Amino acid sequence: MKMLITAATKMEIQPLMEAKDAIKTGADIIFHTSGIGMMATTFSLAKAIEQHKPALVVQVGIAGCFDNTITFGSVVVVGKEYMADMGVTENHEWKDVFDMNLSDSNEFPFSNKQLINPNIPEFNVLKSPVVTGVSVNTITTDVLHIQQIKKHYHPFLESMEGAALHYVCLKNCIPFIQIRAISNLVGERDKKRWKIKESISNLNDYLKEYLVRF
Repeated sequence: MKMLITAATKMEIQPLMEAKDAIKTGADIIFHTSGIGMMATTFSLAKAIEQHKPALVVQVGIAGCFDNTITFGSVVVVGKEYMADMGVTENHEWKDVFDMNLSDSNEFPFSNKQLINPNIPEFNVLKSPVVTGVSVNTITTDVLHIQQIKKHYHPFLESMEGAALHYVCLKNCIPFIQIRAISNLVGERDKKRWKIKESISNLNDYLKEYLVRF
C-alpha cells in the first residue's frame, strides 16, 4: 500500500521520518509537509495526491482541545470536520456560510455542514477515540468566540488543516485518516502550559505502532 503521511510542519513527523527504516511495515511511505493553514494544505495536498496517487492519506499533527478534562498528549482520530471561521459575526452571534445561505450545507463533499470521513472503520486500526474537529485559519483565543464555536459545532479539537484534508480527499475519492495528539487547551496562550514536545513524542510513538499494522 502506498501511504502518504502529511503534516503541517516537519517538526510533527521528524521522529517518524528518522525511524522509518526500522519500522516493520508493508506500507510504501511517502512523507509530505503541507504548510500551515487550510489554503496551503489544500493546494499542496492536492498536488501530492496527483503526483503520488496514494492508496491512503494519513494527516498527523498536534491540536488544541476544547475539553479541559483531557490528558495532554492523548492521541485521537477525527471522524468529522467543520470549517469554523468562514462566515460572519453579527450582533455577537456567529454565522457560517451555510447559515448565511451562501453555500449548500449538503452539497458534496458536505453533509449537514460536516466533512465526514467514511474510512474510519477500516483505517482506525488502533481503535482510538473518534472525535469531532473544527478547522480555522485564525487560532481561537476570544472567550465569546470559543463559546460560539462550541455552541454551533460541539467540537473536541481545533486545528488549522483538518478540514482541508477531508475536503481534498473526499473530492478525490482517496481514503484518508486524521490523527491528532492534544497539546493544549483552545484559548490558552501561555505556551509554558502547552505540551508540544510530549504530544509530538506520543504522536510519533503511536504512528510507529500504527504502521506496523499495514
